[in-house]
Amino acid sequence: MKKLLLTGFEPFLEFPINPTAEIAEALNGEEIGDFQIIGEVLTVDFQKTGKQLVELIEKHHPDAVISLGLAAGRNSVTPERIAINCNDGPVDNNGHKPEGEKIFLEGPDGYFSTLPINEIVKSLQERKLPAKISNTAGAYLCNHVMYHGLHHFKETNAKRQSGFIHIPASHELAVEKPMPSWSQEDLLEAVKVSISCL
Repeated sequence: MKKLLLTGFEPFLEFPINPTAEIAEALNGEEIGDFQIIGEVLTVDFQKTGKQLVELIEKHHPDAVISLGLAAGRNSVTPERIAINCNDGPVDNNGHKPEGEKIFLEGPDGYFSTLPINEIVKSLQERKLPAKISNTAGAYLCNHVMYHGLHHFKETNAKRQSGFIHIPASHELAVEKPMPSWSQEDLLEAVKVSISCL
């Protein structure tokens, strides 16, 4: 059976709950389609998180990687089209705030997702789950992680599907901080549907 590395993030900034961590933990060890899921939760740290993802790839040798991130304020599941070679945004959980620095000095300006993002969006919409492609993953840790995964597979000449999917807030988080939200059950279902498209 093939292996899928599925990552979420710990809570960050003003968000005391991160539904992506709950999804990664809930699906760890599950089988979806041709894949056994390896669920891991990443830190929110510009100095560590990208390396952490690469270490997990080298440890588990997955056939595909899907990283999940919270897009607070979005009301749809949004597979990301591209990761850019840039770290920017608010402070991470260690207080570090980069200002437009490159992720890899010699790296390309961007990498396109190798996930079937059009199929993912279509499959979600067919199940009446709002979804659309996003053309920007920002420059915070979500973009950072997506870039690291794609860069690693490019540098090692490994033909692996890899990319990033942003999800809305959960109802539980929206109780703490009002914003558009989905039930955790629907978020979990959306991720399962996305995995089934690989």
